Amino acid sequence: MINAHRNVSAYEGRPPEQGGDRTIAGGPLYAPDDLAALAGEDQVTFWSAGAIRDAAKWSLGVPDVAHLVERAVRQGRYRGSEWCIQKPNGPWAACDAYTVTVDEWVEATRRSMPVPYYLKFCIAKTGGVLLLVSNHPEGT
Repeated sequence: MINAHRNVSAYEGRPPEQGGDRTIAGGPLYAPDDLAALAGEDQVTFWSAGAIRDAAKWSLGVPDVAHLVERAVRQGRYRGSEWCIQKPNGPWAACDAYTVTVDEWVEATRRSMPVPYYLKFCIAKTGGVLLLVSNHPEGT
């Protein structure tokens, strides 16, 4: 039987019971320097199905998302922390969410424009990789 409450993040805590509040108060859960160090080494993996879809839809590779994470924890805005589940019946990860705005070339306007990104991620229990849950332009 799968342990539905297995926590694969470095955060020490227990995921909520089914239907319980996923919010984690008192964040951010992870030190910006630790997050930036892992991102700076491209130690990032798309952990959830949503993160995989986001990466494909927005043509984001590991280096792109690593750069966004690094900018988010240095210059972005912390949005909150919550428990995220990888798929039905677990495993779980305690994640921090950030937004960061970057300038990107927009072909339709033929100029560079600010694009806000929403990112949700955690440090894996091993401490050696970031697990990405969300990585997409905000509001999409």
